[in-house]
Amino acid sequence: MATPGKPVSIKNLVKRFASTEVLQGVNLDVKTGEFISILGPSGCGKSTILRIVAGLDFATSGEVLIGAKAVTHLPAWEREIGLVFQNFALWPHMTALENVAFGLELRKLSKDECRRRALEALRLVRLEHLATRYPSQLSGGQQQRVAIARATVINPSVLLLDEPLSALDKSLRKDMQLEIKSIQQKLGITTIFVTHDQEEAMSLSDRIVVMRAGKIVQIDTPERLYSNPVDRYVAQFVGETNLFSGHPVTTPEGTFLPADGHTHRVNSPREGASSGDESHYFVRPEWIRIERDLSADSGVLGTIERKVFLGAAVDYYARVGERLIHVNTVDGSIKVGEQVRLQFALQEIAG
Repeated sequence: MATPGKPVSIKNLVKRFASTEVLQGVNLDVKTGEFISILGPSGCGKSTILRIVAGLDFATSGEVLIGAKAVTHLPAWEREIGLVFQNFALWPHMTALENVAFGLELRKLSKDECRRRALEALRLVRLEHLATRYPSQLSGGQQQRVAIARATVINPSVLLLDEPLSALDKSLRKDMQLEIKSIQQKLGITTIFVTHDQEEAMSLSDRIVVMRAGKIVQIDTPERLYSNPVDRYVAQFVGETNLFSGHPVTTPEGTFLPADGHTHRVNSPREGASSGDESHYFVRPEWIRIERDLSADSGVLGTIERKVFLGAAVDYYARVGERLIHVNTVDGSIKVGEQVRLQFALQEIAG
């Protein structure tokens, strides 16, 4: 089943509901065959973008192109898109095969062709053996795979997924993440995935679009978003982090931030920042090293106040002055109440 993926271009997209501007001049280019996730909290506008691309809603102003074709004012059925909903939206009175074939029947294909292509789509999601079952006879994960087969069987240029895993339990979500990525790669289909779950976005995406209050804050690869967030909002939203603010001091030995009664080293201060200006910093929990040798000159002293066992790793919360510093490590031998030395350097970010 060949799917000719096409690029998607969103230009100066504005959407207003009454006096509320839900989207504020959004610009986004999705490459052919790329998997893009739109990530953000509820109400940030991410689902509105998806609905406008899908033709389920229309922009107040701006333009949407699929390939070289402007589709801004076209109805959904003329847009070459496949859509997977959060609630699966399967017809309860139809079998899995009939659900998948339905879109083909609307396109006036022959009965034999509809059956052949629907079975091929079910085979792709490994459900051909359950073709005659009704949705009520399928698990949540199986229903979601039927929904994906139904969306892809029509050979769309773009696949749109609106929080498709939120109704599943954690272990099933993990399985479905692998399933969705595998199918997307086999088909080479351009995919836009909307989610509020940063772990889903990080594991699936070629690039992630982080949104806030109707605007795009940062577009980047998962690795760069995590290591080089543009500001405190992105640093907090994408992964766990420790945030610091204060007035740095630059010396011949480097830049340092006095905070919590300690002096913290700063890695690569932002270009143009002046010594003494209030600045903002972050450090990821797993970037911090815990040492039990308290005689070292470097690092800061802290006391382990809380320990959370996570299986493959352990979260520690160390009291340093008035601050609790979150540390993540594979070493589970450290005890609550133990005094330790924390070794880390801060990375500067915008406010």
